[in-house]
Amino acid sequence: MILIADSGATKTDWRVIYSRDDIRSFQTIGFNPFFIDSLHIRNELERELVPFIDSGQKEVFFYGAGCSAVEQCIIIEDGLKPIFPDARIKVESDLLGAARALCGHQEGIACILGTGSNSCFFDGKKITENVPSLGYLLGDEGSGAYIGKVLIKEILSLSAPSDIREMFANKYNYNKVDILTHLYKHEFPNRFLASFTNFVSENISHPFMQTLVHDAFCIFFDTQVLKYQRYKEVSIYFTGSVAFYFADILKNVAKERGIEIKNIVQSPIAGLIEYHLVEFEKFNAIKFSSDIEE
Repeated sequence: MILIADSGATKTDWRVIYSRDDIRSFQTIGFNPFFIDSLHIRNELERELVPFIDSGQKEVFFYGAGCSAVEQCIIIEDGLKPIFPDARIKVESDLLGAARALCGHQEGIACILGTGSNSCFFDGKKITENVPSLGYLLGDEGSGAYIGKVLIKEILSLSAPSDIREMFANKYNYNKVDILTHLYKHEFPNRFLASFTNFVSENISHPFMQTLVHDAFCIFFDTQVLKYQRYKEVSIYFTGSVAFYFADILKNVAKERGIEIKNIVQSPIAGLIEYHLVEFEKFNAIKFSSDIEE
C-alpha cells in the first residue's frame, strides 16, 4: 500500500492506494512545520486519519508547504513515524509534489497559487531552479494570503470603494481591532488572510476586485515566472485553489506577457497518484525482469 499526502497551509489531501481500482480519500488540516510541531501532527493523525485506514502502509510520500529544508522535514517525519512505524517515509516539498504532478516526467515550470505561492523549473526528474518564496510577510505574491492582505489593507485604510467596505462589514462584522488581533495574536495568520479570497470570489464582477486579483497575478508573474530564463520555451502549469477559481484572470495576465498556460488544476493529488503508480509499476517491471534473468 502507498499513502500520499499533499499538504498546504490550510488542508492536507490524503490518498491511500491499494491498487489502481482501490484508492481512498481523506482530508485533515494542513501541516506546515513552521506553524505546527511533531506532537500536534501525531495527535491530529491519530484522531482524523488512523481510525479510517488500514495499518501497514509500506511507503508514505508526504509533500508539504514549508518542507524545503531538512529541519522542517524532520518535524513532519517525527510526527509520521509513530503512526506508520513500518513504512518507508519520504518527506518532500509541496513544490516538488506540484512539479511531479503537473509536469510528470517532462520539463516545465510548475507554479502554486493557493494559501501561499511558489514556483520552480523542473527538468523532468528534479527541481533545477527555484525563485525563493518568502512567505506571507515578505512574499507569497499572487496567493490567497497576499490577496487577502491587500484587500484588508485597502479596507482598513478606507482606500477600497465604499460599497466594497459596506459589503465586507455586512459579511464579517469585523472592526480594525478584531482583524489586527487575528493577525498578531492568533495562530495561522496566513490562513486568516487567505480566507478573504471567498469574499473576493463572491464579488469578482466588481471592477475593484478584478483589478486587485489582476495586479496580484501580475506581481507573481513578474517576480516568479519571468525570472526563469526559458519561461517562453517550456510549458507552464498552475495548481492551487486561487489559480483554479481565478483562472480566467490568470490566463489573461499570462497572455499579456506572451505566455500560454498549459494547464490549471485545483489540486495536484490526482497527478501525484498517477506519478507514483507509474513509478511503482516501473519498479515492479524492473524487479520482475531481474528475477527472470536470475
